[in-house]
Amino acid sequence: MDIEGYARKGLRKNDPELEDKLTERILEIKDTTPEHARSLAKAAIVEAKATLNVEGDVLTSTVSGVSMGEFGVGSRGLGDFYAHEKLAEVIGKTSAAVDTSHLDDSGAILNETGNGYIIITIDGIHSRLSDFPFLAGFHVARASLRDVYVMGSRPVALLSDIHVADDGDVAKIFDHIAGITTVSELTGIPLVTGSTLRIGGDMDIGERMTGGVGAVGTATDLTARIQTQVGDVILMSEGAGGGTVSTAALYYEMHDVVDETINIKFLEACDALIASGLTKHVHAMTDVTNGGIRGDAKEISRTAGVKLVFDEAKMRPLVNPKVLDMLEKLEIDYLGVSLDALLVIAPREYADDIMKTVRDAGVEIDIIGEVVEGSGAEINIDGKMCDFTPRFRESAYTPIKKMIGDTEPRDFEEMKRAVDNAANEAIDKKRKVIEMIKGK
Repeated sequence: MDIEGYARKGLRKNDPELEDKLTERILEIKDTTPEHARSLAKAAIVEAKATLNVEGDVLTSTVSGVSMGEFGVGSRGLGDFYAHEKLAEVIGKTSAAVDTSHLDDSGAILNETGNGYIIITIDGIHSRLSDFPFLAGFHVARASLRDVYVMGSRPVALLSDIHVADDGDVAKIFDHIAGITTVSELTGIPLVTGSTLRIGGDMDIGERMTGGVGAVGTATDLTARIQTQVGDVILMSEGAGGGTVSTAALYYEMHDVVDETINIKFLEACDALIASGLTKHVHAMTDVTNGGIRGDAKEISRTAGVKLVFDEAKMRPLVNPKVLDMLEKLEIDYLGVSLDALLVIAPREYADDIMKTVRDAGVEIDIIGEVVEGSGAEINIDGKMCDFTPRFRESAYTPIKKMIGDTEPRDFEEMKRAVDNAANEAIDKKRKVIEMIKGK
């Protein structure tokens, strides 16, 4: 619970019972005395009041009036993709070889000698795995390494950032790091540094855990999405899911399915491709993560200016049978969730060599589509070509997500205009502060 946020909301409403209410909320969550809870409530109100009406370019926060949940940020659908496009605008053009405007899995910069690239990425833990720190660590470490591998890069190091709320057990951080280093030891890629903090310091009570894992790699040739070309074929490896599938299994009480996600097949497939030298013939690689293949298709189409056409009959056999059975029983669209499969886009003449290399590493793979002229994506389902755009949110894979739904809000266009204005205000603020610092 964010007691600072609660205090701010009460102050804005001029709630005369704020101190009593906040004291009661603290006692509901925190194992403490009524006297300590009231002292904490009073202190929180004092601090919230001190920063309630600050002014100035640096101190005044940009406000859109649109919440993260309303807009679907983090839900890997249309709202989330739009927000990320705006983030790229706020960041602006950079000197990187691959930056946020490319919507790729990682960023890339030229190394000091100019004959290769340094690849950098970071992934956040799955928010619903807070109570399963080992699983959260395992899957986020694997995700971070995937994002480096799909740039045609060999990962060389991992770094972690973990935040646990004030009442969380200290053992969470050890369990989480054990999950990360399980992947580290299996791949030989060391965890070299990190940060450990409380969420919000004293102002967030409860046991929630969040954080992320970053990875760094080196590459000679890049396999960025923008290199996708008309005439390429699309290959996909087998996938059993990761954090998303684990979350669905946990919250629908199908716990045995979680074990299907505990593997490093994706990483082994990428390692084999890099070792074979075939990545120099690959135009693009990506991992099928949150938003599913629907989301990946949209981002690749937009970045490369091409159209992607898929064959559903070739995709279905590549999904772990136990995972697919669970998804279909729960009526979760397997094309709209993270499968943790590898997508490879390459000229047709290299497809057989790529498939042989991946299969020799013990991972199944097949051609599932092709790249043609146009924009967007289509999928062949039982002989009928269907639109393949992502929904407003990724496929709903928990009871709460099903309740919220994945349809576009009626006022989405209005919300987009508000988000546009907020992004422009942030850009203006950045320019003003840069000018101020340069003028000193």
